Order: sequence, then structure tokens, then C-alpha cells
Amino acid sequence: MQNHGSLLVVDDDVHICSAMADYLRGLGHRTETAANFADAIARIKEFKFEVVICDVNLGDRDGFQLLEWMNEHKPETAVILITGYGTIESAVEAIRMGAFDYLTKPVIDDELNFSIQRALGQRQIVEENRQLRAQLDQKFGMANIIGRDYKMTRMFDLIESVADTRTTVLILGENGTGKTITARAIHQMSSRRDKPFIEVACGALPDTLLESELFGHVAGAFTGATHDKEGKFLQADSGTLFLDEIATASPSLQVKLLRVLQDREFEPVGGSTTHRVDVRLVLATNENLEEKVRAGEFRQDLFYRINVVSITQPSLRERIGDIPLLVEHYVQEFNDQTGKRVRGFDEDAMAALQRHTWPGNVRELVNVVERAVVLSKSDVISVGDLPEAVRKEASEPHSLTAGRLVNGNLKSALSQPERQLIIEALDANGWNRQETARMLGINRTTLYKKMKKYEITYEAHVEV
Repeated sequence: MQNHGSLLVVDDDVHICSAMADYLRGLGHRTETAANFADAIARIKEFKFEVVICDVNLGDRDGFQLLEWMNEHKPETAVILITGYGTIESAVEAIRMGAFDYLTKPVIDDELNFSIQRALGQRQIVEENRQLRAQLDQKFGMANIIGRDYKMTRMFDLIESVADTRTTVLILGENGTGKTITARAIHQMSSRRDKPFIEVACGALPDTLLESELFGHVAGAFTGATHDKEGKFLQADSGTLFLDEIATASPSLQVKLLRVLQDREFEPVGGSTTHRVDVRLVLATNENLEEKVRAGEFRQDLFYRINVVSITQPSLRERIGDIPLLVEHYVQEFNDQTGKRVRGFDEDAMAALQRHTWPGNVRELVNVVERAVVLSKSDVISVGDLPEAVRKEASEPHSLTAGRLVNGNLKSALSQPERQLIIEALDANGWNRQETARMLGINRTTLYKKMKKYEITYEAHVEV
């Protein structure tokens, strides 16, 4: 099957240029011509050609100079150079300078067609890779982490700072907060994005199998090891290895991990061959590793090695202002999956979601939204479409404590310390003072005065 493309033929011999263009048009290509360097540049600036076929000897310049200009200004366009007196040295120089191909006169039609087909095919592969990379960026990049809360903003800044480095990253956070999504985003934003991203759930395997899973094993290393097996560290070579639930690692595994982090080398289980790897480690845990170190359950030297840069993934109840954003995103996602046309949640249903404590965090919210979209008989989801646990919590009287919204205004909640109420309201609204004042039922000027009275500032709160 012939690929058809947009071509520019550049040759100062008008007859050869015209004959070559007629042949290429006969094959179905959109073909234009230029007689010299200046004419070629003018046409290339006007139109996006996929392949330029250029004679080495032009009236005003030569084809190598055009190749240099193309490399600088249009690197995505393939350049095929043609010469009447080719040598091996000139061919090597042309390819070294970035020419796609180098042909000698008289040019055989099939040879020219084959070269153009290869150039167009390579361009198609490059474009497909670009599209796939864009899809990966969309699916696994930063845009896939949703949130405007100031805690999330701080996390985004840290991810951007550390992503394109080799530094080991430790992600902290409760189950369901999205630690795996963050790990993938770090990989996708790094120069390793085209290399493997390998994930291992350390808590899902017993110690003996986990060591084999990570480092591989040789045949006969243990009962059932009938053949050599390549471990995840080798599979992730040049890429990123994500170790989830690292707190569950056994003492012997911790020793091996420490060595890999220090020396970038290891031996497979039961083997003596040392493997060296270039792996970027990202780890995650929902446990307090410092407490485990104090209790003697986690090696202190390993903790210092993996805690180079730590990223804290906030729980959903700490950023309830992001719930409407998350709901909107997942409603659209499940609409696309199910073919439904749910417009969103009504005010009461959204208020119920924001009063829920979300022990399962974003993962639980995703399940609630999916259930509501699937079961809803209307295009707007109401409280009745929510799970019983969420409905029950919504019907209970609430005060603003530990990241939960106040039910009523500030005056109705004066039985609690006013300063703490204001801080938690600011937290709930990402320190947006206009929204905080509206939620508390006071005007913004009153809020400013109370913040000044109680010495409440964003900077002091973040430092704490």
C-alpha cells in the first residue's frame, strides 16, 4: 500500500525538476518544485512538507546548507539528498548531518519511490508515538490528578520539582488517596517516560515470593523454581520501579533494598551473578515509618535512604473543597462508559458528599459516583441515589470539626472555639476568604477582623 504525502523537489535543472515532480504526482503525491535555495526556503515557510527531495548542487547554495536549515527550523521534515557524483564520504556526511537518505544520479524511479515511502512511513510512526505519548500524558500525567486545594497545589509543585531527577521519592498517605496515580505522574513527567514503569504491591506477596518477584531467581533456588526468572528490578532497568506498601517489607528484604539503593546492584535469589541496574525508585506507604523505626520494625538506614523527598497525599476529608471538581470529572467519565447523560449532583446530594468523612478517600468517592450514575433514573443525582452510609451521615447534625463542614452559620456554632472554627472553614475552602465568609454566614470584612484578632495567617498555618 502506497503512502501519499506532501513533497517538495528542489533542483536548479528545470527539466530534471519538472520530470521528477510529474513522476511523483503520478504516484498520488502533492508535489511542488523549487529551483534554488531561496525559493525552497520561501515555499517551506508557506507550507508544511513531509519530505524534501533536494539536489546537492544548487545555483545559489548547496543541498547541505538546505539540510542544515531544515534541521534547525523544520526537524520533523525528512530530507533526501540527490547528487550526480556521490562518494561514500559524502553519503556518510549527509546521513551524519541528519539526511534521511542519499541517492545518486541518474535516480531510478523505484529507488526514489522506495526512499520516499520509507520516509513517510517513519514520519507516520513518529506521529503515532507522539499521539500515544500525548494519550499517556493525559492518562497518567499531572492532569490526571484533580484538585485545587492548597494542599494539592503544594503537592503539584513538589512533583514538578522532583519528577525529572533520579531522586528517590516516598509518597505518604491513606489508602485510596491516589498514591499510585502520583507515582505514575512522576514517571510520566520524567525523562524516563518512554521506559518501563513497573509497580509492585509489597503487601500482596509473602516475603519469600516478594524477594523473588523483585530480584528474580535461578532454577532450583527453592521448591517450584523450575527455571530462571527475571525480577522487577531488571524489568524496570532505565525506568521507574514503584514499590507500594513498603512498610510491609521483611528485615531481609530491607537489607537487599538498602544495597540496591546504595550500589545499584543485586543478585537473584539463589544466584551468584551480580546485576547492575539504573532504576528510579518511588515508594509509598500508608503507615508512619518513623514510628516503625522507633519500634525497631523498619531499618533506620533504609528509612533515611528512601525518605530523600517525601510527598504527602492529603486525604479527601482534608480537601472537601475539591469534591465538586472530582465529582464533575468522574460523572463525565462514567457517562462516557455507560452512555448515560447525567448532568451532575443536586445541591443536597453535593452537600451530603461534602459532609461524609470518606474513610476510603478518592477511591470510595469514585465508587459512589459510579453507583449513582449507573442507578440514577434522572439526569440529576439526588440524595436518594447515594449509598445508605452517605445518606445516614448527611441526616445527622454536624459541626465543623476535623475537616467537616459546619451545618449552619458561625453564630450557631459559638459553643466551639471560634478560632478553630475559622481555621477549619478556611481549610475547607482552600483559604479562599470570600467562600469561607459565605460558608460561615458572615461578611468578608468580619472574617478579616476575626483573623486579625486571632492571629490567623496562611503562612503560620502552613508552617504548623
